[in-house]
Amino acid sequence: MDSNRESTLARVRNSTPVVVGALGSILLFLFAVQLLSASTEAGAVPLERFFRRHVDGSGQALGASWLATYALTNGSVVAALAVSLFESGILTATQLFVMLAGSRLGGAAIVLLIGALDYVQKRRYSFSDATRLGVLTFLVSHSVYLPATALGSLLLPTLQTGFGGASERVEVAAHPLLVFAPATSAIVDTVGIGIALVVALLALFASLTLFDRMLKRISTDWLRTRLFRRFRHKWVAFALGVLITGVTTSVAFSVGVVVPLYNRGYLKRREVVPYVLGANIGTLFDTAVIAVLLESPSGLSVVLSLIAVATVITTGTLVWFSTYFRVIETVQTRLLADRWSLIAFLASLVVFPLLLVLLP
Repeated sequence: MDSNRESTLARVRNSTPVVVGALGSILLFLFAVQLLSASTEAGAVPLERFFRRHVDGSGQALGASWLATYALTNGSVVAALAVSLFESGILTATQLFVMLAGSRLGGAAIVLLIGALDYVQKRRYSFSDATRLGVLTFLVSHSVYLPATALGSLLLPTLQTGFGGASERVEVAAHPLLVFAPATSAIVDTVGIGIALVVALLALFASLTLFDRMLKRISTDWLRTRLFRRFRHKWVAFALGVLITGVTTSVAFSVGVVVPLYNRGYLKRREVVPYVLGANIGTLFDTAVIAVLLESPSGLSVVLSLIAVATVITTGTLVWFSTYFRVIETVQTRLLADRWSLIAFLASLVVFPLLLVLLP
């Protein structure tokens, strides 16, 4: 009896820091979203002038968000900023759409970074082997979001009309951001718009990073032994990718947790691809939540439009999965087999968005 009681108390003591950290990250996230909203609203005129001068068009908006995701290694922060700028009237719906897509095109950078760190720590295999999941994630993400960007931009007016009614019916009864409104307004008035915007982005980044760290303290043995063995079924793997990423709001966690398993051969490439496809859908859920918190029905309709187009394309890849996987596997194998091909591919991931930004 005493041993059971001591075991229960030990579990409570071990879980308390995780619970407190998770609650703290949620509060910081809400504060950051409100400060971001207050900053962009107060600085609407200068921010609009800046974007008109430097981000004049959808191509530049796509490239800017793509590169910003690399810099922050976090697409959610870039997507949140884009939604806030749209709600303040600084971005058009098309610019918001492509910026959201850009945050996904650059989102695989964190997986590539995790693989590189795993290589530095273990050095049991070559750099190309350590980064192969990052390369695979880029290939899978781009195979979905490049066509989704092009197709969705053309269909956006129709999609917005379709999702507009549903978006307007979504309401937040509690309005949790209003609690932080006096503090965020005071911060903007005291330090100015520019510094407040930087603080908001840092706070948002910190909240997501803190949540990731709390997730890392949770044992992933259950995930590995109970869930990941089900990757043999493509639709189950896809659903798990959507679910785990949607619940944790963290691609760094949901995909990062399989990096060591994939690098060491416990998971096959064919099993991982449907999971990554699902994770690429689930990672947009937190952006939809931000649009709801900012009470932006139009912004939410744009987010839902991207989710819908990406889901349709992803469903197609799963229906014709054998053909799709053969193409992905062939490209990845050729990239990893030749060092210069891999270097050229990685360089193109930076050069292409740079050209989008620099070319008028």
